[in-house]
Amino acid sequence: MRADGERLDPLRLPLVMAALDHPLRLRVIAALRPGRQYVSALARELRISRPLLYLHLEKLEKAGLVTGTLELGEDGKAVKWYELQSFDIRLTPEVVAEAAAAAVDDNGEGDG
Repeated sequence: MRADGERLDPLRLPLVMAALDHPLRLRVIAALRPGRQYVSALARELRISRPLLYLHLEKLEKAGLVTGTLELGEDGKAVKWYELQSFDIRLTPEVVAEAAAAAVDDNGEGDG
């Protein structure tokens, strides 16, 4: 999934696709492209509440698209920073077939 050519684990494909399947999460990714940001600044930029932003960041983090780091500021307050992880997702029929086979193998019957 990374830009260096690492392949996406077929079991993670549904998780990554679900994370990308929301316009606000796409806006979060776009906002993080220039560099890491702390939650309050990111929420202001996107004009959404911090709780709503955390909800979307959690989904992106579980998919491995962003990472969050808690740091102490100069005033001693904890600040959560998020940064975009490098990724290059290539969706082909072969990748989808591998994900489908892995999903069946994982739970024994598939989703349907």
